[in-house]
Amino acid sequence: MRNLISFLIRHSSWFVFLLYVFISLFLLFQNNPYQQYVYLTSANSASASIYKVVSGVTSYFNLQSINNDLQERNALLEMEVINLKRQLDDCKIRMIADSISLPDSVAQSYEYYFAGVINNSVSRPMNYITIDKGSSDGIEPEMGVVDQNGVVGIVSVVSKHAARVISLLNPNMKLSCKVKGSDYFGSLYWDGVSPHFAVLEEMPRHVVYQKGDTIVTSGYSAVFPEGLIVGVIESGMKTNDDNFIALRVRLSTDFTRLSTVRAIKSNLSDELKEIETEG
Repeated sequence: MRNLISFLIRHSSWFVFLLYVFISLFLLFQNNPYQQYVYLTSANSASASIYKVVSGVTSYFNLQSINNDLQERNALLEMEVINLKRQLDDCKIRMIADSISLPDSVAQSYEYYFAGVINNSVSRPMNYITIDKGSSDGIEPEMGVVDQNGVVGIVSVVSKHAARVISLLNPNMKLSCKVKGSDYFGSLYWDGVSPHFAVLEEMPRHVVYQKGDTIVTSGYSAVFPEGLIVGVIESGMKTNDDNFIALRVRLSTDFTRLSTVRAIKSNLSDELKEIETEG
């Protein structure tokens, strides 16, 4: 004990110096928007390296739950494949009967890039995600990001080996969605209450919505293709507009344990933007 006290006394000036350094850095990033933005962006090699080490440790403990999610998702996909095969067989029979030839195949409109999540926040007013892939891996700004369960966010900042994603748990992100099997769509946003729920607003009031109905992307943008799962309807919500209703949606993606995601690149995004900006 004496040696410890003697050590602390001898080096007390260094400890005081380090304390002042930490306090100075805290005040710098807390009170200066630019420095705070640079710190929070985390799309740089130094921050990415640290996040990769931390992510490697924490992701190990999530393997069991992630594997269960994958198994459930695979089971659902297998059922969808079976149903699609039946529909395809029925279409072939009808087309042969009517002597209609199949059209030429067309190129896929989207490409997919796998990435690992190395930093993620769910409890801040504005949440972001950092992934371990960047421009050298084909990642670009405004690419949609999904995981095995549903929509995750949109790429905003890209460096050579890492990228920052605006999480769906961020009020600045609005997602065009619709009820699966219908043409009625609205705008989904996060209200900051829970990382498991979001709000789908501007839905026509005259339409009947059931708890458990699936919410999917509408396809009315070049970021996400149509039909990606977003969540399910939990309940209705009161609004001030008599013509529309808001729906509380339980998100299919569990943002508290993200691990592996896919970035989606639309091969038609540049063409669509050019058309939309004309005139």
